[in-house]
Amino acid sequence: ASVELEPGSSLSQRDKAMDTLLDAMYRMDEQLTRETGSGVISHAVAFDQGSLGGQVFAELSKGESREVTDTEIQRRWREFMPEIPGVKTLNFNAPGGPGGGSDLSFEFSSSDITQLELISKDVKAALAEYNGVSDINDTFAGGADEIQLQLKPQAEALGITLQQLGQQVRYGFYGAEVQRVQRDDEEVKVMVRYPKEERNSIGHLETMRVRSPAGQDVPFEQVADIELGKGYDSIIRVDGQRSVTVSAAVDKDIAEPNEVTMEMITRVIPEIMKKYPRVEFKLQGNSREQMEAMTSLAQGLLFALFAIYALLAIPLRSYTQPLIIMSVIPFGIVGAILGHLMLGHAVSVLSICGIIALSGVVVNDSLIMVDFVNRARQEGHRLMDAAISAGTQRFRAIILTSLTTFMGLVPIMFERSLQAQVVIPMAISLAFGILFATVITLLLVPALYVILDDIKNGLTRNKRSALATEPSEGMLSK
Repeated sequence: ASVELEPGSSLSQRDKAMDTLLDAMYRMDEQLTRETGSGVISHAVAFDQGSLGGQVFAELSKGESREVTDTEIQRRWREFMPEIPGVKTLNFNAPGGPGGGSDLSFEFSSSDITQLELISKDVKAALAEYNGVSDINDTFAGGADEIQLQLKPQAEALGITLQQLGQQVRYGFYGAEVQRVQRDDEEVKVMVRYPKEERNSIGHLETMRVRSPAGQDVPFEQVADIELGKGYDSIIRVDGQRSVTVSAAVDKDIAEPNEVTMEMITRVIPEIMKKYPRVEFKLQGNSREQMEAMTSLAQGLLFALFAIYALLAIPLRSYTQPLIIMSVIPFGIVGAILGHLMLGHAVSVLSICGIIALSGVVVNDSLIMVDFVNRARQEGHRLMDAAISAGTQRFRAIILTSLTTFMGLVPIMFERSLQAQVVIPMAISLAFGILFATVITLLLVPALYVILDDIKNGLTRNKRSALATEPSEGMLSK
């Protein structure tokens, strides 16, 4: 957990915020100990990050030995945190997983800093309406209060630039280095500036005198105006334009980051950007990586389907039979999604990888059935008899092949160790996709084979009828 306070906060406020983080963590651990019989915090260490922030690292007990997930621990810790005055950002996350950055990350860039500030507020308000979205922050680094100077027309007439004005104000209130004096081993800077009693208020700034390039001394109030504003601790630029990134964390037990991202970029953000035409938008962080990965995997899936079709069409010497064999792939995908719903797992990039692998596995059973029907027809059997024989004679082999594959993947799906969490989504996609597609294969493939043959026969009869009609019409015309 990390906390950052507003600029101007004292060290005691920072230390108090860190103590509050630790206290909430230990109270959360005590409650989980009462509920589950064992705590989840093995070790914890806290350290500061400058004068305004700090972090608390908590090492958890091994995942296979506890009943509470990392996400649940983050949620509980966040619930135990009271309101801390002066906090700018407060984040809870679990480092070490695949990918990087926040679950949601949206980058806005513009030359107009005011529009960036406004759109970041609107986007944060929109994200706050989603259930399960928390730790909503932006990189708009507002700093301390500052005095901003604006030149009057008279200053331009006197040849005074804003740079010259700012330099004279700096020399008067901060000091100008006039020389350096060597004192033993140290070098001492000698600064010249106004006396302390003449540089401790805005009134002293208004009464100071400014020297023009011609050597004329004029009152400050004749050449410039004073405006109080907010400074910036840092300015982030992307491609030469100022940039602000709005980020948030998502409780994956409540919401799916991909779904929130898609709704934001398709519905919410376009509506908000209508009010800010000078602002540009693009995804960043985990959101961008997920979208790029999905696009790349979609292209990989299309290539895999084309390769499967080509490999089937060449030995079968048919353009249509590969389509019958590949018809089980969509049902395999349905089975993979149902498996994720049954086991309570979100469909992730790794799940999609499993679905792509599934596409090459589920066609095996349907290929066996189509090949069996082809061989039976070559031996002289009627089509209907061949289709029925394919379903009955290959039933045991297909069922046993699918069940043994499914049972081999079951231990991976229910493994609780941290190392296995990466491959579990892939195992779910393969196991349930094969199981669901097997049932469809036994019913759908023979039926599609017969339907395809009926379509071919119908087209052939129509073609023959058309050819037979043409000579008759020619004789009548003669």
